[in-house]
Amino acid sequence: MKNFPVRVLKASFSLLPERLKNQLRKQYGLKAWYGERLRRSSLAYEVPSLRKIRKLLTDNLLNQKEFLCRKEAVLDQYSAKINVLIVGDGNVAATLKSLQCIDPVINTVWVDKHCVPGDCDSRDDFVVRAYYEDDARFTTKTLVIEAGIQLHQQLALPILMLPARGDLCYFDSISVNDKERLSEYRFLPDWNPDLQISSAYINEAVLLNTPMSLQFIDRFVTHGIAATMAYIYLHSTQLNITHQPFVLSVRKSLALSDMNRLSQELSGNTTIVNVTPGLLKVQWPIKNQPLVSLIIPTFNGKDLVKMCIESILQKTTYLNYEILLIDNNSDDPEALAYFSELELHPKIRLLRYPHPFNYSAINNFAVKHAQGEVIGLINNDIEVITPEWLEYMVGHAIREDIGCVGAKLLYPDDRIQHAGVVLGYGGGAGHAHKYFPRYHPGYMNRLIATQNYSAVTAACLLVKKSIYEGVGGLDEENLEVAFNDVDFCLRVLETGVRNLYCAEAELYHHESVSRGLDITVEKAARFNRELTYLQSKWKKYIDHDPAYNPNLTLKRENFAIKGPREYR
Repeated sequence: MKNFPVRVLKASFSLLPERLKNQLRKQYGLKAWYGERLRRSSLAYEVPSLRKIRKLLTDNLLNQKEFLCRKEAVLDQYSAKINVLIVGDGNVAATLKSLQCIDPVINTVWVDKHCVPGDCDSRDDFVVRAYYEDDARFTTKTLVIEAGIQLHQQLALPILMLPARGDLCYFDSISVNDKERLSEYRFLPDWNPDLQISSAYINEAVLLNTPMSLQFIDRFVTHGIAATMAYIYLHSTQLNITHQPFVLSVRKSLALSDMNRLSQELSGNTTIVNVTPGLLKVQWPIKNQPLVSLIIPTFNGKDLVKMCIESILQKTTYLNYEILLIDNNSDDPEALAYFSELELHPKIRLLRYPHPFNYSAINNFAVKHAQGEVIGLINNDIEVITPEWLEYMVGHAIREDIGCVGAKLLYPDDRIQHAGVVLGYGGGAGHAHKYFPRYHPGYMNRLIATQNYSAVTAACLLVKKSIYEGVGGLDEENLEVAFNDVDFCLRVLETGVRNLYCAEAELYHHESVSRGLDITVEKAARFNRELTYLQSKWKKYIDHDPAYNPNLTLKRENFAIKGPREYR
């Protein structure tokens, strides 16, 4: 009942006329107060009940069916036949039975020779043959599906009739309970190699469209879908992997054997820290132990800076780093005296930036003085939790195909402040899983799984100095305070590398203590200008964030399914 007053206030606000709502939204002090009360309640992240999920999912599937039927009407009826290859040691008979819904487009169904049911060849609906290694007859589009997975009876056919996209394509799925009732949805992001490594999120069915992808047929048979997708990332970066956000299959639960095969695939490239069903924790090697320059801007804030720097010095296990403390016009005598003491420490340099506050300009100034190969942007209100935080983050930052690396940041009350940035939240950008409890696994384990996001927050961000300088650093002119990190990450993303959320690196973020909340009219106006700039420049990512899914809501940061009003 402790959240009852907040619930009443929230419900009352929803009943107000829109004009009055807009007037209240301009009361910035009241808005900040309400936001703080909401954050402290469980309502801030509020995962929908199973009953509501089933309602939203049922509506979503109907919406998908209507959309696909409109598409089907303009396609050539059953113009392209496909092969189906069933792999793995699951329930082959169940998968075969479900294939009847796509009988019009099936050429031949192949089953691993070790798993062929005795009555396969006598089926009336389609031909079933045993697959033997190095079979040369796979020259046409092929659906590879794990044994035990069943196709969605209403959606599978129109989905497979869609024009081929990329060399390899994968799809969304749902799961049902023992009573065949909807119980879970898996609305996936676009190709996300690091999420594949950490959670094997593609593990049910893939469509091979070209000879380049068909060459992996044998590996799909011997290693399964999850491990083969990781292998493709590690060994065939030229393969164009695409995603169709439609429900093709009804899923199984991920077996530990799937994760074990995945860990074997990765063991030559990473250190396997832990393997559990649905989650693989790995650490990437750090060659040559590069110097990391940790940049901490501050205005006064002696207590914050002391907490931040002492936690770094006392807890961090990675030792090759320097700290650049950037004093931006501090005038508190105690703070100035403390900063002078810090300057005597062999790992710390004190730089002074005697200009008006501009977060972007301060960091750009500091990077010019940084000696490290890797840059770390660190807020002065950060406090280390995980001693190995820097080892994990540096291991990712020095990978050739990785750009910006962000951490899991927590409020002091152990709720999530940052676990990756999603474009489109609130019309701009927001934090995935914001306000979730620290140990919550999140949607599809995405709170505890290291993965790629389009952007991460600069409150704790690592990036190679060469990349930082290559894209021109943070935007000092248009984004002085807000969204400069999002803009920076997207410019890095556009160079062809991926940004990453490192779930293993946990730190506290005493958010915005150093500069206060944007509750004044002037600050709110600046925020709105910077939001408008972001919306104009990065519309394509706000309209479609590849790390998200168009079936998920942008109204809240909890990965819930869209509500009825959100469909266009």
